Amino acid sequence: MKTPKRILPLVTEGLVDEVVRQLMSGKEATVYIVRCGEHIRCAKVYKDANQRSFRNSTSYQEGRKTKNSRQARAMAKGSRYGRQMQEEAWQNAEVDALYRLAAAGVRVPQPYLCSDGVLLMDLVTDDEGQPAPRLNDLELSPETALLYHAELVQQVVRMLCAGIIHGDLSEFNILVGRDGPVIIDLPQAVDAAGNNNAEAMLERDVNNLTSYFGRFVPALLSTQYGKEIWQLYIAGHLTPEMPLTGQIAAVEGTVDVADVLEVVHSARLDEENRLLYQS
Repeated sequence: MKTPKRILPLVTEGLVDEVVRQLMSGKEATVYIVRCGEHIRCAKVYKDANQRSFRNSTSYQEGRKTKNSRQARAMAKGSRYGRQMQEEAWQNAEVDALYRLAAAGVRVPQPYLCSDGVLLMDLVTDDEGQPAPRLNDLELSPETALLYHAELVQQVVRMLCAGIIHGDLSEFNILVGRDGPVIIDLPQAVDAAGNNNAEAMLERDVNNLTSYFGRFVPALLSTQYGKEIWQLYIAGHLTPEMPLTGQIAAVEGTVDVADVLEVVHSARLDEENRLLYQS
C-alpha cells in the first residue's frame, strides 16, 4: 500500500522498510502493520488534536511534568507553541507509560520509538501469528471470563504499583494475544500520586472490567475490586502479588481525613522524588 505521509520519515531513515496494511483507525490514531527488517511491528499514527474525538481533558493532564517553566506557561495560555507542546506531551505520555509498565511486568506492547507523531511498537499477535483480536470481539465462556478478569485486575494492580492508572480502560482497548490479555492505548494515562482524579479513574477502569465480564459471570457484578485496590494503595499495603477478595470491610467509627491526606501527600512526594531520580 502507499506509505502514509507521517510514516515516510521512518522509511527514509531506514527504521521502517514497508507498510503492509492499515490495521485499524480509532478515536485518537490510525494503526498500520509495518515491516522492520525481519520483524513485523505496528506504527501508531496519532491524529491531529482537531481530528480526535478524545480531547486532552485537563483531568488527565493534571500531575504531568513539563520540561521547563516556559512550556508550562505556554500550555496554560493555550498559545500556538503551547498547543504544540501539549500535543507532544499527550503523545509522549503513552510511550513513557509503555516503557514504565513493560519494565514493571505489565502486559503492554513493547515500544521502540516515538517520532513526529508516530509510535513504533510490537504487534500483538494470536496463537497463529495474526493480529490479536480485541476483547470486545470475542465470545467468552464463564471459565475464560473469570480467568481474563483475574488477570486484568492483577495488571491494573501492577500498573498502580508502578504509579500509573490507565484512565480509559475497557474491553475496547484490550487485545487478547497468545499469552493472554494485553492492555493498549495509554496516551491518557495518569500519574496516580499526582492527580486528584486518580481514585475515580481507577475505580472507573476496574468497574468497566467488572461490567464487561459480568455479562458472562453475573456474580462479578457484586464485587468491589476498585475500592479494595485503592484502599490498599493509600494505606501503603498494595503489592503486585497482593491477594484480593473483591470486597471491602465496613469502616467503623469516623475517618481521620488529616491522616488520609497525609498519606496521599507522602505518596505524591515519593513519586516526585522517584521521577527526579530517574531524570
